[in-house]
Amino acid sequence: MNRLLDGLGVSLPVLAAPMAGGSGTPAMVTAAARAGGMGFLAAGYRPAQALAEQIDAVRAENVPFGVNLFVPAPVPVAPQDYRRYARVIQPEADRYGIVLDAGEPVTDDDDWANKIDLLTASPVPVVSFTFGVPDPAVVKALRRSGTIVLQSVTSADEARQAAETGVDGLVVQASAAGGHSATFTPERLPAPVPLPDLIADVRRGTALPIVAGGGIAGPADVAAALRAGADATTVGTLLLRTDESGAAAPHKAALADPAFTETVLTRAFTGRPARGLRNRFIERYDAVAPVGYPALHHLTAPLRKAATAAGDTRLIHLWAGTGYREARAESVGRTLERLAGQL
Repeated sequence: MNRLLDGLGVSLPVLAAPMAGGSGTPAMVTAAARAGGMGFLAAGYRPAQALAEQIDAVRAENVPFGVNLFVPAPVPVAPQDYRRYARVIQPEADRYGIVLDAGEPVTDDDDWANKIDLLTASPVPVVSFTFGVPDPAVVKALRRSGTIVLQSVTSADEARQAAETGVDGLVVQASAAGGHSATFTPERLPAPVPLPDLIADVRRGTALPIVAGGGIAGPADVAAALRAGADATTVGTLLLRTDESGAAAPHKAALADPAFTETVLTRAFTGRPARGLRNRFIERYDAVAPVGYPALHHLTAPLRKAATAAGDTRLIHLWAGTGYREARAESVGRTLERLAGQL
């Protein structure tokens, strides 16, 4: 890892991935660093001021860390398709006395400008981008401030686009990863390419350092990713049941529940491809869900929040990668050290 992270004091080639929505916490990021790795705060769905508070909390621990941002890359949805989908899923919301917003699709830029201002004015060690490439001027400004800039990609073509912006390294994500795919083309589901093959494909086109993840379930997967050309690996799903995780109790329980037997890529919850445990909501609505992000995210958010509070795993977005069965109730440090066990 000496090309990318050694200067930050990172010695363990297994990093904690950013997980938006509350699963990733400052405690998780700190614990990953204490184990010799590094973690990323997830800026997605979090206003700049709340992100600043999390940055301050981690910075006070004097550990290396990163921040992950969603690049504004809205996927438009036709108003009539949006309203039709709202009507289709309304009966689920009726269970909790919620009336879904069936008006105009809501889009926003996730407080993008304020977050960039924050990170350029008060630099952090690493910043990574997801969902698309930022303006090269943003990359240049962050690098000028001393920040290492990484770009999430899901293919060799995306890697080439990222390299043209001047980033320092790539986060290569296979389709087996849990949660949202980083794909630049959300209208198409990511191809099911095994992580080592994807790394090798990207590596043929670039010499940039690579952090790789997606479907890692054990030490053998970490070793295989490094052999394929990655400089480090990243895991998210395997940290969801850890002591430092902020995942909701129903989500943690579902990962170990034999009733859930597989993961699937779906747009049903947010209008953008994301991998989660197959449940009733996906089974009923995936086939009719339109492409449309962040509009569908905002549409279903009240329902998902109510279902989570009620422990109703039939309707919750149970994000999980294919290695979810190996998520254990233990410390973050123990998980990362275990995954590095064959190195």
